[in-house]
Amino acid sequence: MEMVRVVFLTVLMFFVLVTVHEWGHYYFAKRAGILVREFAIGFGPKLFSYKRGETQFTLRLLPFGGYARMAGEDPEIIEINAGQTIAVRQGQDNKVKSIYLDALDTRRNVIRGEVQHIDLEDELVIRLDVDGEVTVYDVHPQAMLIKGGQQTQIAPRDRQFGSKSVGARAIAIFAGPVMNFILAFVLFALHLQMAGIVVENPTYVKIGDVSKGMPAEEAGLQKGDIVVSIDGEPIGGDYQKMIALTSASKGKEMKWVLKRGGETIDVAMVPRSMEGEEGGKVGITTELQTRKAGFGETITRSGTAMVDTTKAIFLGFKQLINKFNMNDISGPVGTFQMTGQIAQQGIQYLTYWAAILSLYLGIFNLLPIPALDGSRLVFLGVEALRGKPVDPSREGMVHFVGFALLFLVMIAVTYNDILRLISG
Repeated sequence: MEMVRVVFLTVLMFFVLVTVHEWGHYYFAKRAGILVREFAIGFGPKLFSYKRGETQFTLRLLPFGGYARMAGEDPEIIEINAGQTIAVRQGQDNKVKSIYLDALDTRRNVIRGEVQHIDLEDELVIRLDVDGEVTVYDVHPQAMLIKGGQQTQIAPRDRQFGSKSVGARAIAIFAGPVMNFILAFVLFALHLQMAGIVVENPTYVKIGDVSKGMPAEEAGLQKGDIVVSIDGEPIGGDYQKMIALTSASKGKEMKWVLKRGGETIDVAMVPRSMEGEEGGKVGITTELQTRKAGFGETITRSGTAMVDTTKAIFLGFKQLINKFNMNDISGPVGTFQMTGQIAQQGIQYLTYWAAILSLYLGIFNLLPIPALDGSRLVFLGVEALRGKPVDPSREGMVHFVGFALLFLVMIAVTYNDILRLISG
């Protein structure tokens, strides 16, 4: 049951991180009037899908990320050419609401004809030759193209990504990483509320973890016990005094007085030596005494955590560039494994780890690497300076090559993660 809980928390964490990122793209694209065709979590085959409004929301098999697919970012898959036979169905306003491209003989209450002219981006008209008579039909801006049982909404020019201003497009792209930064701040704040702030001058020493097979476990010590005295020496909040007394008593019986709830407990145990360490050990760790963080402290300390973690992330990038080593990189498998281990320690630690990953995800996506948000922002910056966009085919090729290279790196890193997992 514990394993199920750990797996659930791990999957949930990644789901939240990716969903928040893609929601940033989705929300600000919709605000700009861009048609978002699909909001997907994961890649590969669909596991679950439903449509709400104009957008198809899907959950896919491979949990390596996600995307918000906006109209105009990629060439439209369905094309209709002059001379092609199609069928259309009009709505009550006499505008074409449905355009059928196959199985025309099975369609009912439709107008069937040969396309003379069609423009679904600017004019929104179709000119059909119906039994020798040419008629022009107005097309509704939300008309559906229907082929093979699939419906695809048309994307008029003003609903496409490329039709919006550089600023609007930049916001839609930048919003993904920004949402990860906001989430990281919130998670750091939640962790601070759960963990509290360490008291500078503690008044007691509380036992944390108790190691199996060690004197403390054999004597019945439990997590949360407060150490009152050792061999008659009051401990108070002096953690170092407890360590010194224990270390000096290797092989000698010690009398410990503990407080558990409202009860006082007397125990005896004999510290043992441990390989590679000096003095006696009883097998315990301690929990630092904490106090609840105030609102102002939560804000300032969460901000400090953001800054410190950002510095550590960039330091890691620098070290990776200066001395590249495949074993220093973890892919999805390695990250899932580490997340599972942290989840076993409790929600408090998982929250802190999720904050770090969310911040890392936001920063990594802003790097000017082809196929990432940072690269797309670079192209928008070039467009703003030139006064005209970069050739879409060239930009698309750069992103395609970048994505292919990232995917190859992902495969190599995942393979390395699996080897490390097998070898232990």
